Amino acid sequence: MKTGKIVAALMALALVFLNHVANAEPSATLTVGQPAPDFNLPDQNGKTRTLADFQGKWLVLYFYVKDDTPESTEQARGFRDYIPELPLLADSKGEMAARYHSLEGDGSPGNLAKRNTFLIDPEGRIAKIYLSASPSRNPMEVIEGLKRANVSEFLISSLEIW
Repeated sequence: MKTGKIVAALMALALVFLNHVANAEPSATLTVGQPAPDFNLPDQNGKTRTLADFQGKWLVLYFYVKDDTPESTEQARGFRDYIPELPLLADSKGEMAARYHSLEGDGSPGNLAKRNTFLIDPEGRIAKIYLSASPSRNPMEVIEGLKRANVSEFLISSLEIW
């Protein structure tokens, strides 16, 4: 008899859990294969850049924590070894970082970006995600991954939250 009550209680808990899962918010993460979130941001020359500007090309998009830190400088130099004219996009409100789930905390002004890197394919879909990327290893990981995929032309853009 006790076994029957335990099974009934476990089934009730399972139903409560399944109901909670069914009504839960969709996952707040980006996944490989889904369209990359669009953006509309100024670069270091004041030119507005959008995701569509990079259509037909591979795009490496990386967020860095803060300007002029040793880690951010190391990561930028690693990428600049491969792309001398690296567009820098200014996400002053953190809106793009939030859309890419790369903003620390609750997304309020003053929060720093997470050090995440996204590889976006020529069709504008996320091909690879590097979470909490190592500033020293990330550029080489990305470049080596592109080489393994026989990708010879790609663009790199970094984002700083001012």
